[in-house]
Amino acid sequence: MTKKSQIIELEDVVVKFVGDSGDGMQLTGTLFSDVAAQSGNDLATFPDFPAEIRAPQNTLAGVSGFQVHLGKRKIFTSGDLCDVLVVMNPASLKTNLKWVKPGATIIADETAFDDAAIEKAGYTTNPLKDGSLSSYNLISAPITLLTKESMVGLDIDKKSAERTKNMFVLGMMFFLFQKEIDKTLDFIAKKFADKEKLVIANQAAIKAGYNYVETVEYIKSTYRISAAPLPKGRYRSITGNIATAWGFLAASERSGRPLFLGSYPITPATEILMELSKHKSLGARVFQAEDEIAGICSAIGASFSGNLALTTTSGPGLSLKSEAMGLAVITELPLVVVNVQRAGPSTGMPTKSEQSDLMQALFGRNGECPMVVMAASSPANCFYNAYYAAKISLEHMTPVILLTDGYIGFGSELFRIPKTSDLPEIKTRLAKPTNGETKFKPYQRDEKTLAREWAIPGMEGLRHRIGGLEKTNVDGIVSTDPHNHELMVELREEKVNRIADYIPEQEVVGEDSGDVLVVGWGGTEGALKSTVMNMQKDGHKISLAHFSFIKPFPKNTQKIFSKFKKIIVCELNKGQLVNYLRMTFPEFKYHQYNKVQGIPFHLNELTEVFTKLIKE
Repeated sequence: MTKKSQIIELEDVVVKFVGDSGDGMQLTGTLFSDVAAQSGNDLATFPDFPAEIRAPQNTLAGVSGFQVHLGKRKIFTSGDLCDVLVVMNPASLKTNLKWVKPGATIIADETAFDDAAIEKAGYTTNPLKDGSLSSYNLISAPITLLTKESMVGLDIDKKSAERTKNMFVLGMMFFLFQKEIDKTLDFIAKKFADKEKLVIANQAAIKAGYNYVETVEYIKSTYRISAAPLPKGRYRSITGNIATAWGFLAASERSGRPLFLGSYPITPATEILMELSKHKSLGARVFQAEDEIAGICSAIGASFSGNLALTTTSGPGLSLKSEAMGLAVITELPLVVVNVQRAGPSTGMPTKSEQSDLMQALFGRNGECPMVVMAASSPANCFYNAYYAAKISLEHMTPVILLTDGYIGFGSELFRIPKTSDLPEIKTRLAKPTNGETKFKPYQRDEKTLAREWAIPGMEGLRHRIGGLEKTNVDGIVSTDPHNHELMVELREEKVNRIADYIPEQEVVGEDSGDVLVVGWGGTEGALKSTVMNMQKDGHKISLAHFSFIKPFPKNTQKIFSKFKKIIVCELNKGQLVNYLRMTFPEFKYHQYNKVQGIPFHLNELTEVFTKLIKE
């Protein structure tokens, strides 16, 4: 006979799944998030995993996690401290207990808390039994043992049975949060359609976990989070990397230019390459190059031949691409370079996020070498920034750097899929073939944008020189004339500056004047926006300007800054945007708050910093 649990209504909840790298926590978190999205919850997720392919079992360095923040209101971040922590071994408890709210629920696999694992994690006693977790709602269950028992009579070997313990946990969470299991059971049936035993084992584990929570006596309450009031449309949970790929596919369709990606795999950018490789039917061509230099050079060649050309990388790869980026600038060809930033320098921490490459994007090339610099601010926003980066590059005949980061590249949120026809038009600057009577002038420029025309090989009458040597303006003849060189340098810089006339003005979250203006860029938007909006509700005169366009800045930037008593710039680096602002708008005084730990901002720390600044 099953018991009736008390159902508690929640506005939002933060859940984190943690365990060994081989415990399947990423899959568990992803499936839980998918079901939450299907039930109408808004959400944001963040996977946290080690750089090692397979770290030693039960070690602190080998802990892998997946955090999801879901709610019945708009969710901006993957959450700070978690309400529910699922731990599959002692090491995962040890490394994540500091991220748990007081009084939160901890679900632990007590089977994994043997003496050897406890000692390896640095404990001297079993934390599940020594009273150290008395301030939490501890649910200690023999998950591995129960999973194996659920396979009895199913002709599943012990090793395969144990591997499904993450599905047992998933079943537990489905019951705790009043989620349906049928769609996940169907997903497993389709995913492993040719492996009947895997289907049977995983489905059995989910059902067993669900039934366990339903019948166990010491779980007094379950939770329900109602659907969020989202606008009508077609939604899916999407990661930033996949959204980036989709944005470029949309730009290719809208512009009529075939898409080419020349890239080399690198964490955390590889998924863009992987996603685009799936869409040959949409005209996407993907070249996995032998190195970073070959990747960007192939893309420049593709641009010369009329393609929407892309290359993707992370910080170390951007360093290697710098000379070729100069080639794209001097030839004035459209190219989008995506840098999914990670913690550096050098190899750094490949799976940890950081806003560490802004100065590199702005200045990391030889000579006077201006490039448009943009930054995406959320997983879903990656779609729109990728689209606009392509639009700007094609319409203004200039390379663009799009900065994302590991936090939003790997993280996900609910994304309302737009119609490509509803996106802004992209007008390419293709030159028109001539009959040879009029000589083609490759650097003849549009009076407003200063963009040159795009002459594709094979077009009649459009033969011209192109390459890394300086050319004369208009005619495009190789030249070392000092005055011509200075003119071309100024024209290339001015062309980038004039793009400010074609991008949206900067928006402000809150009033357009007040005591404090918080300034941010890139993937910190969720934390900054949530903090500022919470403080506005408490009556503080604080607003947020979060930048997607950095070079050039929106035209109204100076006007916005002039209306606030104090400006504080918050970044996950040592102060790269704030120093660039000091160069660009030196008339203002800037405060700064910086964090370089490979983890995102937390709302509590930001609230403390902003409150202190207001009181000073």
